[in-house]
Amino acid sequence: MMNLFKHFTIAGSILLSACSTPSPPSHTDQADPVKLGGKTQCEQYSGLPKNWGKQPDAGMVKIPGGTFQIGNNDSYPEEEALYNSERTIKPFLMDATEVTNAQFQSFVKATGYVTQAEQQGDAAVFVQPKERVKDLGWWKLVKGANWKHPWGPNVSRQIKPNEPVRMVTLKDAIAYADWLGRDLPTEAQWEYAAKGFTHKRDISADMKHVNANVWQGDFPYHNDATDGFADVAPVGCFEANGFGLYDMIGNVWEYTKSPWSGNHDDHMGMSQLTAHQKPTSNFYTIKGGSFLCADNYCHRYRASARQPQEIDLGISHVGFRTIKNIN
Repeated sequence: MMNLFKHFTIAGSILLSACSTPSPPSHTDQADPVKLGGKTQCEQYSGLPKNWGKQPDAGMVKIPGGTFQIGNNDSYPEEEALYNSERTIKPFLMDATEVTNAQFQSFVKATGYVTQAEQQGDAAVFVQPKERVKDLGWWKLVKGANWKHPWGPNVSRQIKPNEPVRMVTLKDAIAYADWLGRDLPTEAQWEYAAKGFTHKRDISADMKHVNANVWQGDFPYHNDATDGFADVAPVGCFEANGFGLYDMIGNVWEYTKSPWSGNHDDHMGMSQLTAHQKPTSNFYTIKGGSFLCADNYCHRYRASARQPQEIDLGISHVGFRTIKNIN
């Protein structure tokens, strides 16, 4: 069995290329927007956008270009951008929701793709502890856990087609995006989209009137689930942001194609060298927090929040969405 704790060190950059796969659906004029934003709508959602398989941009919304301030200088050190915080983003298309199990299933059915977790035979599963444990003791490498069985093969709970796909690695996400002729967002694109039409430096879940699927209570021992979900939620159960994007905060962390760096001023891994940690090439940046982020732990259910994620580890709280650059 793999050593789980090797998956939580800091790292640098890697260049990945996905496998060749069959062509995505043929092009038609324009995709219809996904209309969600409440518990009833998300529970009734099939997990497939209108005209899925017919329109190449199905389920996507256009994000207008603009300039914004990346990072948050008042929070965790890795979010700081002290010297060059202004970023200019060109227009692009982005999935309105996280990629769902139904969408990923259509990719697997069309291509025969086998995820890395399926090949490796295990993945990291969050297991709520019943007694006090050491930090990260709530993570277990579970044999047979994968995107079809994110709680493990011996759990009766089954995935729903409208839930975000999880237990996928960066390579898996890139392969899916390539199949559709799309890409993964850069960190800057993702954060700009998450901040949607606002001049605020950061956007977070409103814990007084919960508008995202996050952890309420004493993590990891007690979840009040006042948002209605003790685990992952179907996509789009909460209101969209100004750009029409759902779940940019909470539910699952999301992959970007940006290699991990110490902070926004550290693009060469110098902070890692200063800390006597040799940079490796195993980690990329994930964004947005998840259903496991709480007031007392993590506190990263924010647009500026960022963490490193090992590229070949399937895990309970990480998914992704795709983009398409507009030339």
